[in-house]
Amino acid sequence: MAYDLKIEIPNEPGALERVAAAVSDAGVNIAAATCTGPAEIAELHILVPHAEPVKHALAISNLAVTEEREVVVVEAHDIPGELADMARKVAHAGINIDLLYVATRNRVVFGADDLDGLRIALGT
Repeated sequence: MAYDLKIEIPNEPGALERVAAAVSDAGVNIAAATCTGPAEIAELHILVPHAEPVKHALAISNLAVTEEREVVVVEAHDIPGELADMARKVAHAGINIDLLYVATRNRVVFGADDLDGLRIALGT
């Protein structure tokens, strides 16, 4: 399984380093990350295989996971139209994608309320 952890961090130098160091200290690899938020607080999403050790390590570092969710991770070819094909399958299944980002090794991370339907639509 794969988990997307949302962490609200101050939008300041060193904030990402604190999160990355805590996760690394827990012995967990960050397989993907994305961060948005031009305001004082940024929303960092990280993809990890195990949530509990990360949450514990972040708590020790005075950081907190504000949302945890299981996500679907799909292998993708690095070619034009690949994401469009995936999105088409999901749309035809009537599933709304509410989270999307790219992970290491040409993988795409999808979030939706209907994870089982998402898995079926994407053939995982």
